[in-house]
Amino acid sequence: MKMKYGKDFILMVIGQIISLFGNAILRFALPLYLLRETNSPALFGAVTACSFLPMIFLSFLGGILSDRINKRNIMVALDFLTAGIVFVFFLSIGNVPLVPLMIVVLMLLYGISGTYQPAVQASIPALVANENILSAGAIVNQVGSFSGLLGPIIGGMLFGAFGIMPILIISILCFAASAIMELFIHIPYEKRNNSVGILAIIKGDFYDSANYMRKEKPLLIRIIVLIAIFNLILTAMLIVGTPILIVETLHLSDELLGLSQGILALGGLCGGIVTAILSPKLKVANSHILLLLCSIFVGIMAVPLLFGMTHRMSYVIITVSCFAIMGLATMFSVQMIATVQTETPPELLGKVIALMMSVSMCAQPIGQAIYGVVFDVFQNDTGIILLCVSILSALISLASRKFLKNMCNSCP
Repeated sequence: MKMKYGKDFILMVIGQIISLFGNAILRFALPLYLLRETNSPALFGAVTACSFLPMIFLSFLGGILSDRINKRNIMVALDFLTAGIVFVFFLSIGNVPLVPLMIVVLMLLYGISGTYQPAVQASIPALVANENILSAGAIVNQVGSFSGLLGPIIGGMLFGAFGIMPILIISILCFAASAIMELFIHIPYEKRNNSVGILAIIKGDFYDSANYMRKEKPLLIRIIVLIAIFNLILTAMLIVGTPILIVETLHLSDELLGLSQGILALGGLCGGIVTAILSPKLKVANSHILLLLCSIFVGIMAVPLLFGMTHRMSYVIITVSCFAIMGLATMFSVQMIATVQTETPPELLGKVIALMMSVSMCAQPIGQAIYGVVFDVFQNDTGIILLCVSILSALISLASRKFLKNMCNSCP
């Protein structure tokens, strides 16, 4: 990373590495722990769907807070809070029924994550020059992918050998260390009037951001709809389907699941690197091709399941396909966020990003719950499930081509 990004941006990135590593091992281990304990894909899908619900609302709240409160303080407070929640969970295992405990903890953790990320994304324009926003956004994305690469691999080895407890201890230390690191970041901040009630603030800020997109940037609404549909069909399938395919369908080990999840994160890391390198050449008008390629790789995932290949060969093909899907999806995501960052006024940036994130995520819990039931009922026809997902995703990506080109015409 070049020093042109500045000390504060570098400190933020280091804090993100530590925090997101703890987050990655936790997000890998907790759902796997639930799946191993219950052996129920339907319950697994329902619980993970519930965990996303607060993230939808709190993503927008995070955007409001990031525009009104010092972003550094948001990051510090939420990292300390996460460490405390994981510590309480650590003490509660074995003393509280697992399913309700898991629902509450995952809802809290995902809700905090939803509040946290808008503050990080909204900090980028305040910490780097305008011409470096796309590459800086790619770096932040790479950090998440790098932490996601190591987290599941290490988490898989730890979980397979020692169970859930060491993972909880490591994640507590990571969140606490990240919070301490973030205390030394200086993010430019202009204090705003917060004297009105929180409900009035939420209502007013929601109206401001929605009104901006409706009147000034209406094509952003279509982008939200596109992302929501893909979250419903594709993202939800990957979140719920990949662990079920590896653990339940292929009957492979926790270590191999961790390796697969790590390789998936490596795909995101590579996608971020490619985006940073090719940022001057990437065009929003062509981004539908990235989504179409994602759909093709989902179809490739279905091949070994449809033709009865060995479990090991099926695992390799599924894992490689997930790597490609994550890389392509990351390139698309970074392009969309960078477009919003450059096209939105600073006083609305956090709210607009948060509104896009929260609304586009609304469909994801629905998809996760549906896929949990579908994989449970049609557990002998997983290849057909993936093939249907591939066809639907391809049709949507092709339908998005026209308005992505129109969006490009409104961008610099």
